[in-house]
Amino acid sequence: MKNTMSGCVVGLLLLAGLNITVQAQEVQILSAVVKDKAIDGAEVILQKIGETSVKTTTNASGKAGFDKAFGGVDDVNMTLIVKKTGYSNLVVKCPCDGLTYAISPTMANLDGLRIVLDWGANPRDMDSHLYSLDSHVYFQKPVGRRANLDVDDTDGFGPETITIEEKIPGRKYLYAVHNFTEGNRKGTTSISTISRAKVFVYIGSTLVRTFYPPRSKVGNTWVVFGIGDTGEFYDINRFSDFSNYEQVGEFMGSIIASGNFESIPDVSGDQKELANSLNKQGEAEYHKKNYADAEMLYLDAINNNPEHSQAYSNLGLLYQKMGKKAEGLFANRKAIALASGDTKKTVQASSYFNIAKIYEDEQNWQEALKNYEAAQNLRDHASYKKGIEKMKEKIGK
Repeated sequence: MKNTMSGCVVGLLLLAGLNITVQAQEVQILSAVVKDKAIDGAEVILQKIGETSVKTTTNASGKAGFDKAFGGVDDVNMTLIVKKTGYSNLVVKCPCDGLTYAISPTMANLDGLRIVLDWGANPRDMDSHLYSLDSHVYFQKPVGRRANLDVDDTDGFGPETITIEEKIPGRKYLYAVHNFTEGNRKGTTSISTISRAKVFVYIGSTLVRTFYPPRSKVGNTWVVFGIGDTGEFYDINRFSDFSNYEQVGEFMGSIIASGNFESIPDVSGDQKELANSLNKQGEAEYHKKNYADAEMLYLDAINNNPEHSQAYSNLGLLYQKMGKKAEGLFANRKAIALASGDTKKTVQASSYFNIAKIYEDEQNWQEALKNYEAAQNLRDHASYKKGIEKMKEKIGK
């Protein structure tokens, strides 16, 4: 049985000579890829903007507790950060009390990614679905083409984990969450209102996106995001009702067949303003060479406004500096998709060039050549021509 913590561990605090009873709140940290494996010795940080952070470590059961007197994990202004060597950092907005989170081992494949679904106690059984042209990965078919269901959870909290070992070039993907517990019920709002669902996407060593269900949406299935044929992400955010899990796959297949990959992010005006502010803060930290801080700010900007083109462009440059190749592909691909206006061709050419350099460093000459040529087709440049000539020599053309 997975964690069903009450979050009501009681402790004593000696303050001003008085015994004051306070509540401690808990979270549990598990592995994203090994079912029910607790992660001990992980550093867990509660952070609030403008205030001192509170740190602790997980015990042998993967649990970490915080006294409410020092700012609880149910404070909506808190951010929970989990760090462990060999794993990607997890960053999640609270409230978090009583929840289980899974952290992802870093991924070696350049075109791989991992999707982790966490939620609360109800609905007890939530399922992950990954659909592509000839592959539907879910609990009935855990192994697909270069993709697999690592962990299937049926008793609340998660995780449910799907890993794409290597994205197939030119192929579209869709990821959805199905409320299996209420799979035959139409008109439910459980995913949107009570599930506390969060979908984390990891690339390389980085948590690159976090998805939260929009509020007050009707449907037992949430189609969360898509990946375009060139690797760019789209916020789909579509809710629908289905009588069974097979219909979920059929619906996802119809979306891919229609080519209707349009981002529909649930973003308010305040979030757009916040994203602009976070991006500017990230640029300031980048110029100070505080790259880790800049990365967190850019990613936070994107999570607030997934269509923030400048944040993606900034991330592409930053990841080049940090040597994060897989993450660099992610950022540059979306920068290409979002480019517009008078600078569209220049931005796209530069991003294709950055992608080509990544593949060249990996000695993938064919992919490098393809992207150098894409850059040159958009904008005549000596560096692009040089790259094309070099790759043709490597291939022997």
